Amino acid sequence: MNCWLMKSEPDVFSYDDLVAKGRAEWDGVRNHAAQGHMKAMRKGDLSFFYHSNIGVEAVGIMEIVEEAGPDSTDETGKWISVHVAPKEKLPKPVTLKAMKADPALSGMVMLRQSRLSVAPLTAEEFAHIVEMSKG
Repeated sequence: MNCWLMKSEPDVFSYDDLVAKGRAEWDGVRNHAAQGHMKAMRKGDLSFFYHSNIGVEAVGIMEIVEEAGPDSTDETGKWISVHVAPKEKLPKPVTLKAMKADPALSGMVMLRQSRLSVAPLTAEEFAHIVEMSKG
């Protein structure tokens, strides 16, 4: 199983929106590096749902329920999307500030490439962030 962190602006689509829908297409990603990560996703992989711009924090865990396919919002047919479903809300959000301050997360791709909207995590980084959310 691979682990990921996927960003969404909560005023556009939040974790609570995903919970309400039950399942959603993760579309609109227009960055080649992020697209490469999405192509590597497999059904059953887990990802943090990260609120960007507002909140700036990991707030929940979601599961990849459908692997890469055409992005329904792309008229050119060039871009792909995956489908996700909510798994669980984190007990406490984990802020970007807390992640940056934690030496155990110093190698995190998202911290080195902050504009990347979809980034891989190691299993250790994923587990560490889960523990951070517990207080």
